[in-house]
Amino acid sequence: MTSEPPVIEMSAGQELSLASDERPLTKVRLGLGWDKERTAGAIGTGAPDIDLDASVVQFTGDQLFDLAFYNNLQTRDGSIVHLGDNQTGRGDGDDEVITVDLSRVYAKVDAIVLMVSSYQGHTLEWINRAYVRLVDDADELEGERELARFTLTAGVPTTGMVMAKLTRDPEHPGQWRLHAIGEGIRATIPTDAVNALRLFL
Repeated sequence: MTSEPPVIEMSAGQELSLASDERPLTKVRLGLGWDKERTAGAIGTGAPDIDLDASVVQFTGDQLFDLAFYNNLQTRDGSIVHLGDNQTGRGDGDDEVITVDLSRVYAKVDAIVLMVSSYQGHTLEWINRAYVRLVDDADELEGERELARFTLTAGVPTTGMVMAKLTRDPEHPGQWRLHAIGEGIRATIPTDAVNALRLFL
């Protein structure tokens, strides 16, 4: 019986090749989670429920190609599927989940950006321990295998955040790389964030 490899804890600026046991990963799941910061707000009265939204935005060059979010749950090529909106962040585990079939991504798409935004305009100082994790989704019968996790221990004074991006690996055709970013942007809905996202391509 072989033991599972340890989960890679990523930090901002790190990259990870999406290959496992000498094979490129094609089906992955991106899980997003966050906790409400209980002590945030004036005189420590507690924070409101924060409606964070996970979105995935596809680019070809610096041009928007397609996106998946709470109001458009699947990209046109069917490669990215958003599994539904969580409006409070309550409960354990992933608050929102997005599946990505990299083998189905249109050839002209060369970058896929994962962002979160606060729909009601609360800054992300109201949340704590936001994370994105990458799970190998190739074989559901084998159970969940988490590959990497990127956690932000404190919120930021903006309404949006670029968590990570996926890019094609120039040295290995057919493979992709995960880049941890973790930088704040001004955004409440993903369609208004395109110009800000171009800075991270």
